[in-house]
Amino acid sequence: MTPPEASLPLPAKLPLGRAFHRLLLSSGLANLADGIGVVAWPWLASLITRDPLAIALVGVAQKLPWFLFALPSGVITDRFDRRRLVISMDVLRFITLITLSLAMLAPGMLPQTPVQDFPLNPLYALLLLCALIVGFAEVLRDNSAVTLLPSIVPHDRLETANGRMGSVETVMNMMIGPPLAGLVIGLALPLAFGLYGLAFAFAGLLILSIPGTFRTERPEPRHWLAEIREGTAYLFARPLLRDLALGLGVLNAIEVMLLTGMVLYAQEVMQLNSAEYGLLLTGLAIGGVIGGLLGEPIIRRFGASACLRATIAGCLVWALIVLLLPFPSLVWAALALSAITGMVWNIITVSLRQRLIPPHLLGRVNSVYRFFGLGTMPLGVLVAGVSVTLAEHVMPRHQALGMPFILAAILSVLLLAGLWSRVSPKALAAFDGR
Repeated sequence: MTPPEASLPLPAKLPLGRAFHRLLLSSGLANLADGIGVVAWPWLASLITRDPLAIALVGVAQKLPWFLFALPSGVITDRFDRRRLVISMDVLRFITLITLSLAMLAPGMLPQTPVQDFPLNPLYALLLLCALIVGFAEVLRDNSAVTLLPSIVPHDRLETANGRMGSVETVMNMMIGPPLAGLVIGLALPLAFGLYGLAFAFAGLLILSIPGTFRTERPEPRHWLAEIREGTAYLFARPLLRDLALGLGVLNAIEVMLLTGMVLYAQEVMQLNSAEYGLLLTGLAIGGVIGGLLGEPIIRRFGASACLRATIAGCLVWALIVLLLPFPSLVWAALALSAITGMVWNIITVSLRQRLIPPHLLGRVNSVYRFFGLGTMPLGVLVAGVSVTLAEHVMPRHQALGMPFILAAILSVLLLAGLWSRVSPKALAAFDGR
């Protein structure tokens, strides 16, 4: 019997070091803050206005920087000390959120009852501005932190390091942050934003305690557009990186379609209430933790190629289970499986980039990769909503609600077929230089 292929080198059990564990704790606190923000931003918006567009614009302000700033952030990451960039962005978010928290305490700023129309009061304008600033800081901070990791961790321990980072981030962002936000908001909404900001402050202090300089040696800076073109050219000149970036874009669109479709499908077809729906989604959190902790041995046992293919297959299973066997226990298991394989995909692809991309290009190539990988998510939301709206004209509503899952299943099959040979053991081994 032929042993399973292993596309990545087997890790030598070298210590990850104190610097990594400080980075790990910092990432945990930053993701705790993000988890608080998941609840706090829309909750504050809903206390100002009941206008759906106005509330949605707060989320748009947070995510818009990924489209506007992802590529320039790569140039900045490669030009400056990455440790200082992470600290600066955490400090910026702390100041922004504390300012918003204090503004809510000012007399008359927070309305007694939310308006029904589009709000014109100063607090809403400040809310949009703060959401935009936090969004820009998140883009630069995340790109800098991803490129900082390979500078403090042995390259043959990147899978372990990225797996632990993923587990901590999932626990803090999905399992602890949102419930904590709900509890604190019940006490005082300004306190929630104050805690949100303090978490970033302590995250920055932990990065400050990491000794060393993390600015790469590189040629003299040129015009930033020329540097972006260099990062883009590097990615597209390497078929595996290009295919993984574009494949991630399709994969993220599929996952967003599935998550968007789940909201109404769970209520109207599966007949779940809000508490039951919350429990259903714990499958994603628990699966992410398992994938992060066991990602390295899973990759070693089955090989990187099989794991990448399994991630796409996981989305297909999720869609089919919801359509054909919508029992909560089975859907929960499908969510957990998809989260496990998704986390393993991240461990493989992030470690691959960190290990093989030259340090002076890592920030730009990562930003281009994430631009294509994350840029399709709004499209997934749009397709999910439009597909249900159009389908309702020709079929009953409970059937129309299944359209996002039908489309996701079709796209999963097409993506699996398209990437099957492109992420083969031979393709991964060739890119890995062996």
